[in-house]
Formats: sequence, structure tokens, C-alpha cells
Amino acid sequence: MAKKPFASSADLGDKKETLEVLADGVFALTAEGDPNVGVIEAEDFLIAFEARATPKAARDWLEQLRAYTDKPVKYLVLSHYHAVRVLGASAYEAQSIIAHEKTQFLIEERGMQDWASEYGRMPRLFREPDGIPGLTHPDIVFNDRLEIPLGGDRGSLILEHCGRGHTAGDIVAWLPKHKILFAGDLVEAAAALYTGDAFHFDWSTETLDKVKAYGAETLIGGRGAVAHGREDVDAAIEQTRGFLNGMKEKVGEVHRRGGTLKEAFEQTRDHLAPKFGMWPIFEHCLPFDVQRLWDEFDGIDWPRIWTDARDQEVWDKLQD
Repeated sequence: MAKKPFASSADLGDKKETLEVLADGVFALTAEGDPNVGVIEAEDFLIAFEARATPKAARDWLEQLRAYTDKPVKYLVLSHYHAVRVLGASAYEAQSIIAHEKTQFLIEERGMQDWASEYGRMPRLFREPDGIPGLTHPDIVFNDRLEIPLGGDRGSLILEHCGRGHTAGDIVAWLPKHKILFAGDLVEAAAALYTGDAFHFDWSTETLDKVKAYGAETLIGGRGAVAHGREDVDAAIEQTRGFLNGMKEKVGEVHRRGGTLKEAFEQTRDHLAPKFGMWPIFEHCLPFDVQRLWDEFDGIDWPRIWTDARDQEVWDKLQD
């Protein structure tokens, strides 16, 4: 049997991008399982949510957005620290970059390693990588909640930390007026979860409970289509929880009986594949997901740093 290409290195086909106007002044761009981005329009400025992997990729998104608004980007909000979400920041020319304090810490701790890791795993997302000027560093950080008034009758945008999940520092962006939630990678709508830097036990319980408690009627996850209507929003949240719980069940079973990491991976893959295997990046993510969850069962609370060498080592060990 031929060896599977590493991560998403062979996924080189273009994805169709779809810009949706979710409400007056609220925009989202989805791309068939590639990372989603969004923008919220205030009275005289814009707030961008996520930066994309390179300045070129960010400019491509902003070019589409300019058909609707020419206001300047005042704030760029980073939902978490992963390279495909942050390295395009310079294209926005934002006055300030906002993130959770743990995201700031993680950029300092492992930003360079994460850059190399994600470029190796998902090269297609890095359009014109030579244009990246360096790591992205937030200049406004917060711990729990930050409110940005939008002016006029637009209400406010609430940025909030819902607990440890996809990373230690994930934040969501909530528009109470429209009941629209930008959930970042805490929720994926019919796209596989990457959990290599996650806290599976917190994420699958209290964190997702808090995300669900917003009662959003529109939800933009980290990947996948926009969820419209309360039923679809809750379904996306519960699909995410189901993926996490399925991993916890199978990895936990193997770990408790003294089995091997390879056994845990194979049993988890067989368990999840019938429901989730057709989702984007399922095969890519699962080896890294299982390794991280195995570490948690071993008592390793803070995620180990992924490097391109460690990526390849885990892939070769687990993914046939």
C-alpha cells in the first residue's frame, strides 16, 4: 500500500470561496473547509476576525470585501495563535491587533515552530509565503471579556474567552444584536477538528457548554459552511462535541488497558470514520489529535510544541 501523503501537503486544488453578508455590516468568507474569516462593520471602521496565512491571502479577502465597504480596519482580532490564522496580519494595516493573553504567550513560546509546522502541513494556504514579514504580535490583550462599541444603533461586539479548548487562548466574537457568533476553531461545521494543541476534557464540556449558551442563530466556525438557524447552530456545536467525545472514548479505552498509541489511533480512526471521515482534513488531523489526547491521558496538561520534525515523526508512526 502506498504511503499517504503527509498531512495536507498533496491538497493543492483551489477551493471555492464564498462571501456571505450575514446581516447589515457583518461578513463571512468560507472556502470549502479552508479556514474561515469575517469582518464586522462599525460606524466608521471595521473589525476583522482572523488574518489568514499570508498577507497575499489576506489581501485577496479584503479585495472581495471592498465591494461592500471601504472603511479602514481599526482592529484585527485573532481567535488563537495558529499560523494559518495570524501570519497575514500585516495586510490589514490595523491600528491594533487583539488577542487573549494566552495567545500572546503562545506566540512568544512557540510561534516560530508553529509557522514551520503549519507551512509544512498545509502549503496551499500559504499564498506567496515570502511576503510574511514575521510573527504577528497582538498589542491589546485581555483575560476574560472585551466589549467594542460599534456606534450608532449597531450595538457592540463582545470578545470573550469561553475556556480552554482548541488552544489555551481561544476567543469568540459575539454580536448580541444579530445573535451572530464567530466561534473560531472551537466549533467546526462539517469539518474535522485539529486538536493537537487542545484541552479535550475542558473543550468537550464547559467550553462548548458556554459556546452553546449564547443561543446564537448564526454561527461561523473555524472551517465549514456558516450555520444558519438555531437548529443548525446547535448541530454544529454537538458535531464538534461528538468528535471530541468519540476520541476520548477510544483513546481512553486503549490507554487504560495499557495499549499502544498506534492502537489508539487505529481504533479512534475506525470509530470516527463512518461519521466524520468524509470531512475536510480528517486524515490530516487525526494522528496529531490522538497524540495530544494520549499526552493528556499521560497527565501532560500543557501541550508539547509541534515542530516540523515532530510532525513527521508522529505521522510516520501512526498514519500508514
